[in-house]
Amino acid sequence: MVKLHELKPAPGSRHKPTRKGQGIGSGLGKTAGRGQKGQNARSGGGVRPGFEGGQMPLHRRMPKRGFTNARFKKEIVAVNLEKLNKFPAGTEVTPELLKQAGVIKKIGDGVKILGDGNIEVALTVKAHAFSKTAAEKIVAAGGKAEVI
Repeated sequence: MVKLHELKPAPGSRHKPTRKGQGIGSGLGKTAGRGQKGQNARSGGGVRPGFEGGQMPLHRRMPKRGFTNARFKKEIVAVNLEKLNKFPAGTEVTPELLKQAGVIKKIGDGVKILGDGNIEVALTVKAHAFSKTAAEKIVAAGGKAEVI
């Protein structure tokens, strides 16, 4: 059984690193593979990562990306007052009943009743939020607007 501390690379698989600038006979003496003159021949020479010779770099050409709060947005389902006229007088209208009756598809993070249209029947409406006009119209029709 081979032990972890006895492991060695296969013979011939490892090469000694090239030692540049070690005399003319090495093939990489004098300029050490850097060529003659120029920015890259100098010590400390070269350009920063992403630099494209003055052309607008790729990371600046690309459109911005980053943080968006869309994943955490609350999904409030809006229901107009006129949609509540389908219920008989005295009914307690809840988000579950609205879904069951097909007025809304899903409850989401809450149901808000908006004041568009008129309400002719007296209902007890339970929802997560009401617009000011919706609450006034429900009470004016003889019903109640209760926030869950």
